[in-house]
Amino acid sequence: MSLANEQNGSAVGPDERLKKVSTLTAILRRPELGAVAGLVLVTVFFLLTANPAMFTLAGVMNFMAPAAQLGILAIGAALLMIGGEFDLSIGSMVAFAGLVFGTALVVWQMPLSVAILVALAFAVFIGVTNAQLTMRTGLPSFIVTLAFLFILRGLTLVGLKWASGGATQLRGMKEAVAGSPLAPLFSGDAFPGLFAWLAQAEIIDTFPNGSPRVSGIPVEILWFIAIALLATWILLRTRFGNWIFASGGDPRAARKSGVPVARVKTTLFVVTALCATLVAILTVLDAGSTDARRGFQKEFEAIIAAVIGGCLLTGGYGSAIGAFFGSIVFGMVLIGLTYTSIDQDWYLVFLGGMLLTAVVFNNVIRKRVTGER
Repeated sequence: MSLANEQNGSAVGPDERLKKVSTLTAILRRPELGAVAGLVLVTVFFLLTANPAMFTLAGVMNFMAPAAQLGILAIGAALLMIGGEFDLSIGSMVAFAGLVFGTALVVWQMPLSVAILVALAFAVFIGVTNAQLTMRTGLPSFIVTLAFLFILRGLTLVGLKWASGGATQLRGMKEAVAGSPLAPLFSGDAFPGLFAWLAQAEIIDTFPNGSPRVSGIPVEILWFIAIALLATWILLRTRFGNWIFASGGDPRAARKSGVPVARVKTTLFVVTALCATLVAILTVLDAGSTDARRGFQKEFEAIIAAVIGGCLLTGGYGSAIGAFFGSIVFGMVLIGLTYTSIDQDWYLVFLGGMLLTAVVFNNVIRKRVTGER
């Protein structure tokens, strides 16, 4: 015992950071707990109320496809929220990126690879612009990106009318990419040969002519899984992941510790815009067209999925894998209602209810049980 500790009448105890906690407390501290619990509850609900076809292989692919498109946005939004910022322009960015990508393909007749690079370049520009306006003006990112929500949506409307000769829809994307070796990476189904073999072996359901009911895995699902795994690895296993948490938790302390907060946040804004552009490319090639309403209100759904996944509105805490599960909950409810007799307009009620529930869970229940902020 040191002299100072003797004078204070106390002994040096173990570091609180090394204190062992119970398994239950460790589980409750996981950001994705709410999303996993929500997924279990929603699954049980539809097992009891929906047509059993919902949980066949075809049914699972039906709800995983929209979940994947939303999930790519939600993971980008989650990373940015963990870094302490918001991006309300990502839904409009989907429409704007679809305009740029479609124009490059159909109007300017660029190869698919060049059109993708052009769309990604615009995404980087928008991401950097959002970040610089936020940090240089001191305005909340909520306000800056809310402004870009309207700016990008308006530019999309104007641009589509110019590119299509007065319409708000641009067609011809599938024809423009026909024969491109890159097209299967962004459209259609993956592993068709495997699914054909599974059908021949009578492992999966088939049509009367013997062809599989599910011809493959939609490529957006593979992108969704890959991005979720990559984002989780970055957050939990890299120095940049530590910087993201530090930048969102306490930017001033992070700067004093040598964290390049401005660079981290700029990177996160760019990543969010790139995620929106990827969704635009996937959906445009899938539909063969783009329109002014593409991505409408997806910014709110993405943020709700991130909150359900454990992201705090104050930043510095969250999970990419939580956003992954939160997006699956959305996709399951959106498509699952079609397998029931429930009016699909209840989906909107579900969105609001899940947001309130998730915020209460993250800010009250976990705080009382674990003592976290």
